[in-house]
Amino acid sequence: MARVVKARRNILPVSTPLTPQRKWRAITLATLLLVPAYWAIVAALVSLGSEDSRGAPNAGPLIAFGLCLLPFVFIALAFLSEHPNAPGASVKAMGMALLVGIPVSALAADAVTGLVAAVGAGGIVALRADVDHSWKARAVAVALATVYVFFLLRTASDVALLMGPVLPFTGIGVADHLSERKHDRERAAAARGTGR
Repeated sequence: MARVVKARRNILPVSTPLTPQRKWRAITLATLLLVPAYWAIVAALVSLGSEDSRGAPNAGPLIAFGLCLLPFVFIALAFLSEHPNAPGASVKAMGMALLVGIPVSALAADAVTGLVAAVGAGGIVALRADVDHSWKARAVAVALATVYVFFLLRTASDVALLMGPVLPFTGIGVADHLSERKHDRERAAAARGTGR
């Protein structure tokens, strides 16, 4: 009996699409969790780059706090979006964040761009994907957010720092919305074609 209940629990969330209200609630709450982690890491990096170390805060505790909070961001995103395998998705999201964030930070020569790319890559895995959602569209959205932050840091650094934590999950949500609209149009066109 327990096996049947567990199997049913895994099938039901995937068969019924997540409502937009629940998806955006998950994105909003995960973003709110991301903001203190993001700002702690950015403050630590500014402290490390400061020439006058007497007035700068100690970077170690800030980096530790930010990095310790990141797994909870992915856990919140996975559980609130009703991912069928939320614990596994959270672990995969952390791995993906490391795999993407470290090389992007090295290529961009700044940590903020790498942090946005890392959080976005983890968000692709942690946020539940329904049938109409495209991994390619999600990856393009994260890449666009990363490139946008990269160029904003070179031109208007303050704006990039403010927008950094908002872009990754929001971009994924917008990509999912556009994928859903595209599939709805395709289904409507197919229904019109067969109705003749």
